[in-house]
Amino acid sequence: MPLIKPFPGLCPAPGRAADVAAPPYDVMNAEEARRMVQGRPWSFLHISRPEVDLPAETDPYAPEVYAKAAENMARMRREGVLLQDSADCFYVYRLTMGSHTQTGVVAAASVAAYDQNRIKKHEYTRPNKEDDRVRQIEALAAQTGPVFLVYRSHPEVDSLLARIADTPPEVDITAADGVRHQLWVLRDRGQIEQLMQNFDAMPALYVADGHHRSAAASRVAAAGGADAGSAGEAPRDYFLSVIFPHDQVQILDYNRVVRDLRGLTREEFLVSIGSRFSIALSATPVRPAMHGEFGMYLPGQWYRLQVAAARIPREDPVQLLDVSILANELLQPILGITDQRTDDRIDFVGGIRGLDGLQARVDSGEMAVAFAIRPTDMEALMAVADAGEVMPPKSTWFEPKLADGLVSHLL
Repeated sequence: MPLIKPFPGLCPAPGRAADVAAPPYDVMNAEEARRMVQGRPWSFLHISRPEVDLPAETDPYAPEVYAKAAENMARMRREGVLLQDSADCFYVYRLTMGSHTQTGVVAAASVAAYDQNRIKKHEYTRPNKEDDRVRQIEALAAQTGPVFLVYRSHPEVDSLLARIADTPPEVDITAADGVRHQLWVLRDRGQIEQLMQNFDAMPALYVADGHHRSAAASRVAAAGGADAGSAGEAPRDYFLSVIFPHDQVQILDYNRVVRDLRGLTREEFLVSIGSRFSIALSATPVRPAMHGEFGMYLPGQWYRLQVAAARIPREDPVQLLDVSILANELLQPILGITDQRTDDRIDFVGGIRGLDGLQARVDSGEMAVAFAIRPTDMEALMAVADAGEVMPPKSTWFEPKLADGLVSHLL
């Protein structure tokens, strides 16, 4: 079974990509999604967030929500807004945000490789979110949210994708957030075979974002083995993915804000920190630039923290992460936050909101303290995955985000 395969994608009809393309289903709440679809009858949010077409009080996990998604997809296909390609294809996908560009390939990735950990994970999943994606896939008989995968940069693959991206794209749109999305359809059998062979020679791929989608695809494949074709494979034995080279991927910081100081006064809190970190006042917001360095904001004042070198673990790839150092040396022993997944005293702020977003949460009185963390890099993520370990929650924030609706994988 190949690591990746081409497939006949379900795509917007020519000229309709701008009408269809939507942000990923999980980056907005229901109210925001309802606003986004106003005046946009063909937005893919009608499929990925179908509760926008149901009463506001509707449970987003209710059966009628998944039924509505299927109804909306059927309508968009019936009206010719979405069309399926007639042959198996790869799709070259380029994202541009400001000066940053990344070029990858949309492919069907092997569920067997995922199950055997050749497509490696680095996060736990939540059963309720997995269940949601399973029901969505089954209702649509399609995978519509691509899993964001990464491969270690490969000269032949990178060069081929760059050459294709030098030709006129079939889709070229700029979303409301300013991110440019370009798509090329790769139909050349020689180039398709070249890509498949190059990927088959790779030891591993890595899930960057989309752990719930890939886990759900595995469950759907396991439940539906009876529909395999003559080759012993079925479309559900593969999952929709976009695969980028590791050195083109951009990870932003994923910062923390905490609601209280666990009963400590400001002075007591700083003294406690001082036993583990050096502390320096800063007249400007602190964006950490080195391992073990953090920015901290208390009302009216930024601080630069540097953990003592002797306190940084040297072997365990998880404990080496800056997010782990902050948790082990400050959040847990000083602020008493032992489980970031469940403790409602802590919240997470993606780096796309900037350091001003952290400061605003504290200055408003909502939060007592904010921490700016150096972004996790891809080498660190892959080291964790290679070790078969799991990263702390909210360790990575990938930008730019993939669009939903440009390519779907029918089962």
